[in-house]
Amino acid sequence: MEKFMDENFLLKNKTAISLFHDYAKDMPIIDYHCHLSPKEIYENKKFKNITEAWLYGDHYKWRAMRANGISEEYITGNSSDYEKFLAWARTVPMTIGNPLYNWTHLELQRFFGIYDLLNEQSAPVIWEKVNTKLNEEGFSVRNLIEKSKVKVVCTTDDPVDSLEYHLKLREENSYSVSVVPGFRPDKGLEINREGFMEWVAKLEKSAEINIVTYEDFLAALEARVQFFHSAGGRVSDHALDSMVFEETTFEEVNEIFSKRLSGSSISLQEEKKFKTFTLIYLGKLYSELDWAMQFHINAHRNNNTRMFKILGPDTGYDSMNDDQIAKPLVHILNALEKDNQLPKTIIYSLNPGDNYVIASIINSFQDGKTPGKIQFGTAWWFNDTKEGMLEQMKALSTVGLFSRFIGMLTDSRSFLSYTRHEYFRRLVCNLIGEWVENGEAPNDIELLGQIVQGISYYNAKNYFDFQEAETVEYIS
Repeated sequence: MEKFMDENFLLKNKTAISLFHDYAKDMPIIDYHCHLSPKEIYENKKFKNITEAWLYGDHYKWRAMRANGISEEYITGNSSDYEKFLAWARTVPMTIGNPLYNWTHLELQRFFGIYDLLNEQSAPVIWEKVNTKLNEEGFSVRNLIEKSKVKVVCTTDDPVDSLEYHLKLREENSYSVSVVPGFRPDKGLEINREGFMEWVAKLEKSAEINIVTYEDFLAALEARVQFFHSAGGRVSDHALDSMVFEETTFEEVNEIFSKRLSGSSISLQEEKKFKTFTLIYLGKLYSELDWAMQFHINAHRNNNTRMFKILGPDTGYDSMNDDQIAKPLVHILNALEKDNQLPKTIIYSLNPGDNYVIASIINSFQDGKTPGKIQFGTAWWFNDTKEGMLEQMKALSTVGLFSRFIGMLTDSRSFLSYTRHEYFRRLVCNLIGEWVENGEAPNDIELLGQIVQGISYYNAKNYFDFQEAETVEYIS
């Protein structure tokens, strides 16, 4: 009888089993986009208990708990950590069919050696076992990252950030994992959003440039890009909930920016022009520095106004959007490409209906030099599920080169989420195994193993060219 989540979990044929265990399983990880805290990495935080490690800030779990009828008091409220853990334990059995069920048990198995099912009855014992482990040596934040064979962690950072902890980690030079910043200038593009002027003031201070004109604004952004580059940054990230493109000129956007600085309102069309010109300007900077530019498209954020006022953003009240992205995306990429200044670019959409759109668009902008220069990013957020990942991979393989795919990232705030790479790799191996079993691919294990290892690690290593830290022994 097959065991629940045994060593061949998700591997349904001999080829898949061989590919995973012989090629994918032990590959390192390059986590090129996540929301981990560089401060917690530098300070090598130790978690007091599993709730702190598991439930603080994890809006994936929060959504499931709310759907299970759990009161907010036991999610983001003032209940004790133990009460919140029990509430999650009551929810876990109800998540069967959701990847949270498998992720939860993978994390218990891989990090803590616990193979019991988590439910209301087992919760007290598992609470004690995990917390005992967390208080032992070898379970600090740095150790958890190392246990997962991570080579590079790329965090998500505001351009006005001092990067204090990234710089301290570089100066320390004793940790075996490179922790590098990711440039996320969303607040600088949202000219109509509340807080824009306050953000410009912060940019002015951090860049040490007096911002009076749009030219000053662009100079300040460039200064911060250069600062991130000096701190090891090689990646930008843009949350483009609506993909925009509007023909414009520098002179026109200069007037729009001046208008906003004077306190006047900006029309939607003016906002699009500002975003378009600024995004293209940044894209050219990224190209000059050989950065990778990431577009995360088609999220519909903060749907629940009442809860947004109580809890703020990123608390589990977001969903997929259905904006049409093809034309503006092509125009943005083409505006950069026509001047031969299109950087390496990774495109994600939260709407799986865009899978074939993106998979087909990227092939219009490959340069014939850099393998997979323009990437269809891995299944993201609501799509990093079994079906979502497979749909993304099938779309990419159908109209592009799956073998050049840079693979998985965590996009997570949790230091325990690296098991998602294992989940992803199992799916990659099984998909290729199915092609072999169906006679669609040869049973050339050496060739297929190279492809699997490329998708697992080497493609990302070659694509980003992050400087990996020297391997050192580290014990907290």
